[in-house]
Amino acid sequence: MFAKAFRVKSNTAIKGSDRRKLRADVTAAFPALGTDQISELIPGKEELNVVKLYVHKGDSVTVYTSGGNPILFELEKNLYPTVYTLWAYPDILPTFITWPLVLEKLVGGADLMLPGVVVPPTGLPQVQQGDLCAIALVGNRAPVAIGVAAMSTAQMLASGLKGKGVSVLHTYQDHLRSGDKSSPPAIAPLDPTDSCEEKVHLGLQGNLKSLTLDGEEENGQVPLREASEDTSSRAPSQDSLDGKPLQEQMDDLLLRCFLHALKSRVKKADLPLLTSTLLGSHMFSCCPEGQQLDIKKSSYKKLSKFLQHMQQEQIVQVKELSKGVESIVAVDWRHPRITSFVIPEPSLTSQTVQEVSREQPYLPPDIKSLYCVPANMTQLFLESGHKKGSTLEGSEVRKIITDYAKRNRLVDADNRNLVKLDPILCDCILEKNEQHLVTKLPWDCLLTRCLKNMQPAYQVTFPGQEPILKKGKLCPIDITLALKTYNKKVTVVRNLETYGLDPCSVAAILQQRCQASTIVSPAPGAKDSLQVQVQGNQIHHLGQLLLEEYRLPGKYIQGLEKAPKPGKK
Repeated sequence: MFAKAFRVKSNTAIKGSDRRKLRADVTAAFPALGTDQISELIPGKEELNVVKLYVHKGDSVTVYTSGGNPILFELEKNLYPTVYTLWAYPDILPTFITWPLVLEKLVGGADLMLPGVVVPPTGLPQVQQGDLCAIALVGNRAPVAIGVAAMSTAQMLASGLKGKGVSVLHTYQDHLRSGDKSSPPAIAPLDPTDSCEEKVHLGLQGNLKSLTLDGEEENGQVPLREASEDTSSRAPSQDSLDGKPLQEQMDDLLLRCFLHALKSRVKKADLPLLTSTLLGSHMFSCCPEGQQLDIKKSSYKKLSKFLQHMQQEQIVQVKELSKGVESIVAVDWRHPRITSFVIPEPSLTSQTVQEVSREQPYLPPDIKSLYCVPANMTQLFLESGHKKGSTLEGSEVRKIITDYAKRNRLVDADNRNLVKLDPILCDCILEKNEQHLVTKLPWDCLLTRCLKNMQPAYQVTFPGQEPILKKGKLCPIDITLALKTYNKKVTVVRNLETYGLDPCSVAAILQQRCQASTIVSPAPGAKDSLQVQVQGNQIHHLGQLLLEEYRLPGKYIQGLEKAPKPGKK
C-alpha cells in the first residue's frame, strides 16, 4: 500500500476526545495489549498527530504518529499497527516467518508467497482468510511487514504451501517510514521447547524451500540440524494427538518410519548403510505429512539406542565398521514386523511437491560482464547516444572508442597503431601527472585504460526470466576453509544467491552427501545474504555439485583449489 509515494492531505494534532476514542478502538482491535501497554502506545500528554493521506491507488488512509513515528493506520474503518509498533509488541499478531532475501520483494510491493514461508516446529500460525498477521525474518522476531491472510491455515496446508499466503499492506522501509527512521531491533525467536532459541533444518519432503525450525541457535547462526542420531525431522501435529502420551506417540512414529524405510527404500545393495544415512535420507522422508519425527522426544532419545532395540528383535544387525561410526550390515526382510507393515498411499500434496521438484531442475544463468559509463567519461560516449549510467558490453565499448578516434582523425598518420589523445580522451584516461606528458597511446593500451576507468556491472539472466542488471563487480561463489574450536576445519560458502541457488537447499544436499553438520547463517558484512558452513573440508563435494550437477562455469567459483588431496581430509 505504501510501496510508492503518497500525497498528504492534512497533518493535525489529535484532540483529547479523539485520543480517548483511539485508545478504545485499539483495545477492541488488539485485545492482547494490556492497559499499561495501550497507555504507552497512546500516551496521555505526549505529541500525537493524525495524518490524512492518499496512497498511489487513490485510497484514503489515516495515519497516527507519535513523536513523528507512525504507530497506527486506519483504512476503511479497520485499524492496523505499523511495524514500528510491533517492534515494541511483537506478539499481538500471528506471525509468519520468511527469509531475509524476501524482504526486498515485499518492500517493492510483492505479497508473501507460501513457498517462501518457513514452517516452525509448532506449525504455521492459526489464521482465517482475511485475518491480520505479521511477517518476520528467520532469526529475528521483530516484524518487517503486516498484511492480511490470503487463505486460512488449513487451506495453506492443503495447497502444499503454494500460492499467495499474505496480502501485504505495509513493510519496513516503505514510504510510511518517517520520524527517526529506525531499523528493526534484534528480538530473539521463540521456541517452546528450547528457551527462545531456534534451529532451522530441512523438512525432507521434497520441497527444499519449505523449512522448519527446531533446536537451538548457535552464536546467532541458524543451523541446519545434522542428520545423525540426535537429529529430528518433524514434530507431531496437534491434529494427530490420540490421547497417548507424547513419548509413546513418538515411539510409534519412529518405528513406523523405520519399517517404512526398510520395506520401501533400503535395498540389499545399499548395505552396509550408515545409520545416519538411514535416518537422514530414508526415515525422514517416510514421515507422514503434517507430522515431525523427533527422536529426542521418544523414550530412546538416541537413534543408536533405538537400533539396539531393533537388533534385539533381530530385524537388523548393527556394527561399528569404523571407530565411532555405526552401520547397518544386515536386514531380515522376512521378519514379521517388516512383512506385516502396510506402506501408506502418498498424499496428493507430497506427490505434487515431488513432481514440481522433478519438473524444475536448477539451470545455470547466462552471465554477461558489462561496463557502466561514469560521469567523467560522459563526453566520450555522448556522440554514440549513451549517457551517464548507460551499461555496455566490452565489445560495444571498443567499437565506440574506435569509431570516436577515426571520426575525429586521431589515428596517427605515421604509425596507425597509435592514437593521438584529444582533450576528451585525456580527461577520461590519463592521471593528473600524465596530462602534459602522454600525447599518444597504442590501441590496446587506450582500450584497456578506458575499460579500467569505467564502472563494472553485470547482467544475470535465468532461463525463462527477465534479465537482472546489477551495478558493481560480480562476486564469485566464494569457498573458504576456517578453523573452529579444537582445530576442526569447516567449509564456508558465500554468494550462492547471486547465481539463483538457495543456500538452505545447498546446505541440505551437502548435509546428506557429506554426512556432516551444516549451518546456514547471515554472511558477515553482506546485506540480506546467507552463508553455508559445513563441518570438515567438503570442497570436493562442493566442486562436484557446482560444476558437474549445476553446471556453473569454474570462473565464477573461487576456492576449489583448496580441496583435500586424495587420501587426506
